[in-house]
Amino acid sequence: MTPETFSPKHFLWSFKDGVARVSLNRPDRKNPLTFDSYAELRDLFRDLTYAPAVKAVVFGSEGGNFCSGGDVHEIIGPLTKMGMPELLSFTRMTGDLVKAMRACPQPIVAAIDGVSVGAGAIISMASDLRYATPAAKTAFLFNRVGLAGCDMGACAILPRIIGQGRASELLFFGRSFSAEEGLAWGYFNAILDADELNAHAMAMAAKLSAGPTFANGITKNQLNYEWDMSIDSAIEAEAQAQAICMKTNDFKRAYDAFVAKEKPVFEGD
Repeated sequence: MTPETFSPKHFLWSFKDGVARVSLNRPDRKNPLTFDSYAELRDLFRDLTYAPAVKAVVFGSEGGNFCSGGDVHEIIGPLTKMGMPELLSFTRMTGDLVKAMRACPQPIVAAIDGVSVGAGAIISMASDLRYATPAAKTAFLFNRVGLAGCDMGACAILPRIIGQGRASELLFFGRSFSAEEGLAWGYFNAILDADELNAHAMAMAAKLSAGPTFANGITKNQLNYEWDMSIDSAIEAEAQAQAICMKTNDFKRAYDAFVAKEKPVFEGD
């Protein structure tokens, strides 16, 4: 993909100075997902693997809300009429969005205002950093619509962020949690006023973009793959990963800058 000319049909996109911003834009419905926006987002995050000009991504809110999950009329209604093969195709496609978000090397910063429920909560969960406003209300509400809490990787990822007990409560009951709870649990990295949220998320993304982006991609990769490794395997994987990073020009730039008592300027190679 070419980030400067990329023009999605089903969500907003902007790109400048290495930082991309993505957001759903149906504020009258609190930004629900449709079949088309699911698929286009999945394809975007897959393609970002091959878009080195994009160094970091912000997934933002619009109109005071992040995402209200699957559109009741455009997704939920049709799902009740589908057969098992069609349903499995859909659930695999939604899971592929999370796989693509976790697999792309760019750190993803979620900026969450207002409603973030269902698949919207999953998108924030699948991001690398999460910032919220005091008005943020997050719910993995699948249980409340007669479904299991194990949707799009929630049973694997959420306990690793907030712990098994808290995740179990949220997934069994589907209750929402406040921004303050999310901050105390480690789900949110910080709480910002609504008029500061986007600027803060963009600033964090810019800071990531200015860093050693190849090494950042390695960090994200190891955070993913070490989930199911033994300690010995993880230490060996990190030894190999760090040796690779030691051959980058950014590592040499950092050393040269330290010797010269200057701030390093990283270029991601």
